[in-house]
Amino acid sequence: MDKFQIKGPCKIKGEVEISGAKNSALVLLAATLLFDKPVTLKNLPRVRDIDTMLNLLRSLGSKIILSKDKKIVKIQNKKKMKTLAKYSLVKTMRASILVLGPLISKFHKSITSYPGGCNIGSRPVNYHLSALKKLGMKYEIKQGYIHAKSNGRLNGAKINFPRISVGTTENTILAASLASGKTILKNCAIEPEIKDLTNFLNAAGAKIKWSGRTCSITGVKSLKQINYSVMGDRIEAGTFCIAATLAEGDLQIKNFNPKNISTELKLLKKAGAKFKTFENKIFIKGPKKIKPIKNIKTKEWPGVATDMQSQLMVLMCKANGQSSITENIFENRFLHVGELQRLGAKIKIKNSTATIEGNTKFIGAELMSSDLRASVALVLAGMVSKGKSVINRIYHLDRGYEKLENKLKKIGVKIKRLK
Repeated sequence: MDKFQIKGPCKIKGEVEISGAKNSALVLLAATLLFDKPVTLKNLPRVRDIDTMLNLLRSLGSKIILSKDKKIVKIQNKKKMKTLAKYSLVKTMRASILVLGPLISKFHKSITSYPGGCNIGSRPVNYHLSALKKLGMKYEIKQGYIHAKSNGRLNGAKINFPRISVGTTENTILAASLASGKTILKNCAIEPEIKDLTNFLNAAGAKIKWSGRTCSITGVKSLKQINYSVMGDRIEAGTFCIAATLAEGDLQIKNFNPKNISTELKLLKKAGAKFKTFENKIFIKGPKKIKPIKNIKTKEWPGVATDMQSQLMVLMCKANGQSSITENIFENRFLHVGELQRLGAKIKIKNSTATIEGNTKFIGAELMSSDLRASVALVLAGMVSKGKSVINRIYHLDRGYEKLENKLKKIGVKIKRLK
């Protein structure tokens, strides 16, 4: 099993090119099931979750043509597609539930494996099922599979989501795009990846409008051929901005929209970072002394992203004083704390709030990754630790960060992958 070895402390300088957003690319790939015509997607990130989704589409009958560098994919669906999303493909990635909406909308039937657990907290599928039922889907759960069908086209409906959920919003938009009549969705998630999805669908002929957290969809009968470029990954960009702030960095980070991390950039400014933003890039410099920040709270967009919580915690460990972080999205998202304590961090957890003492002198150690974002937090900590750190189970990282060690080496981090 692969692991990273990092020798610290490192100062970082140079240029980083951000990859396409994994969380956008996954839902765009699911959306291709709605099309009869070919779809070309550019700026795909080369990460494991994308390979899993492509394999799932292949199993359903999609013809997949990848460019040599695997960053461009052309997808053509058959007239008769399979509608069984097997457990062997779905079990490794929860985003695979996103094929349910397109399958039921386009082919009026689907057997989709119920997705497995998630080690950072519950992500209930019942919200998806409840919303799709209101559009006309009938279903039953048998032997771990969701057996779903509809009598022809789905029908538009008014749906008020009981809680803000990215996956539920995406799945319902996908299903409603080809439904008969008008669908009004209230209390939607409005993350940039969701706006990327609706921009993509509208460019292909869908009729989707936004007003705050309300999304209005007038169903169309078909979607037209499209070439589309996946947005830059705001979480990867935010991770490198935190790295620059943490390690007295001097970085140019490009191929993403800095407006998509404006909330996190405000925090980094409070911590002492200096930066200049442009339409598609940012120049950022880290401070000599990092200032502590009280009461960081994760929240749905446009709040502080839960996917950047662990990285911000590493930053606060090196701050000149006490800070606190409250996790409001997932109940088990402090799994990295025990590993940071092995490096010397002083962190106390009470309910969903972590209090961080700051002024930590990290000393390298052997560490264990628990999930995708926690693993990148350990990489950042290893980068500013004295001595050698080894990070095990980096397959979590490979799910969402493209060639991370290569990007880090280019800016001065002493990191290598061990087999």
